[in-house]
Amino acid sequence: MIQYIVILGAVVSLLGIISYLKKILSGETKPNRISWFMWSIAPLIATFAGLAAGVRWAVLPVFMSGFGPLLVLFFSFTNPKSYWKLEFFDYLCGFFSCLALILWAITKQPLIAIIFAVASDASAAVPTLVKGWRHPESESIGPFLGGLFSALTSFFAIKYWTASAYVFPFYLIAINFSLIFAIAFKKIFKIGFTK
Repeated sequence: MIQYIVILGAVVSLLGIISYLKKILSGETKPNRISWFMWSIAPLIATFAGLAAGVRWAVLPVFMSGFGPLLVLFFSFTNPKSYWKLEFFDYLCGFFSCLALILWAITKQPLIAIIFAVASDASAAVPTLVKGWRHPESESIGPFLGGLFSALTSFFAIKYWTASAYVFPFYLIAINFSLIFAIAFKKIFKIGFTK
């Protein structure tokens, strides 16, 4: 029964990504490629680290949080109107994200790998958080709502409450909620967009 809940979360996550991909194709959404590139790497590392630590169904939402961004990254090259101009700040966050992954590679310990994956993913999230807050019209909350739901389902599949099992899902809940808030706040309260 537990695996069906996790699979449902993965499907909802995929539906959120598909809605985002449609908005990329129409030019309505302009993803930050550094965020989406790094978001595809860190969760996939956390997936393999979780599997190495014996985590099973609870790792599916973490995998989906890496697979979806990989799709977004590929689709971001299909429409020239979907390009978001990268600045020094974006590259700096990407550098720190890569640095966290390098530190993981040096340690080779599952829990430390997950911690560095969280640090990497969070560093990659900063440019999109800032962009979502300053230019919410360039973003969509679909994949983040799906990611939030998917992350919540992973708690149904945790058999042993070890840090390897719950650290990344807790992080995913926090970051998806933060992204939703950053993007939706001005839209909900009809605050003027900052150009």
